[in-house]
Amino acid sequence: MSVTETATERLISPARNILGSLRLPGDKSISHRYALLGGLATGTTRLGNFSTGADCASSLACVEALGAKVTRGEGGSIEIDGVGGRFRATEKPLDCGNSGSTMRMLSGLLAAQQDSFTLIGDESLSRRPMERIRKPLAQMGARIELTEGHAPVTILGAKLTAIDYTTPVPSAQVKSAILFAGLQTDGRTTVRESVRTRDHSELALRAYGANVERSLESVSIEGPQQLQAIQATVPGDISSAAFFLCAAALFPESNLVFDGLGLNPTRATLLDVLTALDAHIGVLNLEEKAGELVGTVQVNAPRDGLSGTTISGALAAQLIDELPVLAAIGPYTKNGIRIRDAKELRVKESDRIALVAENLRAMGAEVVEFEDGLDVPGGQQLHGAEINSGGDHRIAMAFTVAGLRASGQTLIRGAESAAISFPEFFDLLEQVTER
Repeated sequence: MSVTETATERLISPARNILGSLRLPGDKSISHRYALLGGLATGTTRLGNFSTGADCASSLACVEALGAKVTRGEGGSIEIDGVGGRFRATEKPLDCGNSGSTMRMLSGLLAAQQDSFTLIGDESLSRRPMERIRKPLAQMGARIELTEGHAPVTILGAKLTAIDYTTPVPSAQVKSAILFAGLQTDGRTTVRESVRTRDHSELALRAYGANVERSLESVSIEGPQQLQAIQATVPGDISSAAFFLCAAALFPESNLVFDGLGLNPTRATLLDVLTALDAHIGVLNLEEKAGELVGTVQVNAPRDGLSGTTISGALAAQLIDELPVLAAIGPYTKNGIRIRDAKELRVKESDRIALVAENLRAMGAEVVEFEDGLDVPGGQQLHGAEINSGGDHRIAMAFTVAGLRASGQTLIRGAESAAISFPEFFDLLEQVTER
């Protein structure tokens, strides 16, 4: 893979095949939760294969500032000496960087701590909506101050009251913030959701010894409960695997294997979608570790090319992180990819609907943009172009994948944003790409 003179740009050349095997860095969602809960717990949490992304480093730095001792070893090994349930107040604001996960979930942990805390983030995070966590935490009795609905977030923690709350928008981060506050609150806190979101927080709480009850449409926690340190290895990140899975599905001779990949049912929906597109997916050696399913996944592309599909409703909520790369490969399918009910994409690190449409058009594709999604017709051949990542890691990586099947070279501007979640992305992609 050729690289231009600056570190912020990558020049992507067309590929012939995707072949080989990979073991990916630890799942970002699980790493966040293990870091935050490990910081609050009693004892020393020892983690292997912790995420290498900048976002998860923000979670570690925040719990460190709050009094936990963090020791960083080699190969993703992390030790966290927890505070035993009581964070210390900080003189400086807690810097969440680019991480909405850190800011929202940490707010839940801090809301029940009877001190004052301020959370800040970078320019992108400071544009993301925080009213969605303020409302339930305020109902519980915390005082949360925002700046026009955004960060900085100032939390005046208090002795909270348990609530029964229905989330207006499906959000695992909002659910987690409420559960983390409920963990430290007298009584039974319940979160109800119309669409089941990823359940890493429930599984992590259980791994740390908390009692959490799950029904079809709700999750409840009795408080207060004290967490105990764990030893665990973080599974490989399936959201990071998504880019490689989609790349492999584009080339008829491809054969790619992932070892130790997280296959949580609320996250592995992508495998079902790729199967619906006629890709060949095999899952081997499935086992459970700290409540999370882990296994080996093999992907082969269909000889006649990918078919097409519609992603909407609950499926769109479950695939929210994977939608950009699915849209980016839509032109190469036979029947196209149609996405609806994904308005949440507009308030991620960027307006991902607008950027996907802009960049597909730059590569010569027809695409129709809707308020809550996209129609990407199939049977199109893309050409290389300059890609505007908008400083968004998932846009940069999605259009790197699109560039592998394009004619000519594709220039990814803002390619350094991939380090937010996946700093090894370009190197690992190069390892398995045949040209």
